[in-house]
Amino acid sequence: MSTISRNTFKGAAVAAALALTLAGCASGSGTPSVTPIDYKACMVSDAGGFNDASFNQEAYAGLQEAVTTLGVQEAKVESPETATQSDYVSGIDAMVTEGCNLIVGVGFNLAVAVRDAAQAHPEINFALIDSALSNDDYSPLSLPNVKPIQYDTAQAAFLAGYLAAATSKTGKVATYGGMLFPSVTIFMDGFKQGVEYYNSEKGASVEVLGADGTDSSKWSATGDFSDQTKGKTLTEGFFAQGADIVLPVAGPVGIGSGQATLDAEGTYVVGVDSDWFGLGAHADYKSNILTSIEKKMAKAVLEVIKSGVDDMFTGGDENQYVGTLANGGVQISAQHDVAYPDGVQAELDAIAAKIKDGSLVVTSMYAAK
Repeated sequence: MSTISRNTFKGAAVAAALALTLAGCASGSGTPSVTPIDYKACMVSDAGGFNDASFNQEAYAGLQEAVTTLGVQEAKVESPETATQSDYVSGIDAMVTEGCNLIVGVGFNLAVAVRDAAQAHPEINFALIDSALSNDDYSPLSLPNVKPIQYDTAQAAFLAGYLAAATSKTGKVATYGGMLFPSVTIFMDGFKQGVEYYNSEKGASVEVLGADGTDSSKWSATGDFSDQTKGKTLTEGFFAQGADIVLPVAGPVGIGSGQATLDAEGTYVVGVDSDWFGLGAHADYKSNILTSIEKKMAKAVLEVIKSGVDDMFTGGDENQYVGTLANGGVQISAQHDVAYPDGVQAELDAIAAKIKDGSLVVTSMYAAK
């Protein structure tokens, strides 16, 4: 198993106040288009909540679709921006109390809370996005009622890096994270390798700012996933150094990067998790979105809920889901307002085909296996 699967936290903190949003089947999802059924699918967000225009929102879209297309009931907990382990534990426990059939934890921060609840309640199924399970000593743990949902995001980020290098007019692009968690730096790993591949193929020398050699623990980061001002300031610094394209892997912080493009003509931002072009939070600078590196979490969430409804749920590491280019779990968004250089789309298609058939390998120490 990979490092991303081991990145869990020891124990839970002392109980703290929790921002709860409990919802019945009509909450946030409209009236089901099918007959309601006696199955409750539930979700606990990571910090930032379900309207973060990124990670949590994409995952929640899968639960919403399950309500409208499968007729399941819904309950959810929205973790606060400053969520601690006690918040995650309280959120998962609240969903257990709600009588949920399936509980989805959005993000590896919830790994300990999911693990402990799953062990205490083997009759409840769980899914965990961006992590598998570990014991307190970080040794691997596989539970039959927990399905890990992971993503080899580096594959799609590689394509975005190649596209950014091909599009850059200054020969400099940039990337940064919110915090340098494995599920963040896997984007940055792939992006940097995509730029390097472009350089090797084209004899170019496009530089990646914010990436300190091969040590991703030293890459640029704002230190959180909520302060958009930090994202704007850091991006403006990259632009001042000559970069014209930036990849922020920082949730809502990336909105600040998009805002920075409005003040610097000829600059672009690369979105993460969802196709930013279609989200209202990014509307002001949508014409400056080069592409987005998408993790199709909504699709995976819907599928795991359907498996529960059909009494076909399978858990354990041997049944984990890993999203790749080949299975459509990750991708870059289709071209929108930004015109690609001549021939680049065909080059991207050819590169994607090589990644899918294994003839081109994108490496990341955090890629799920």
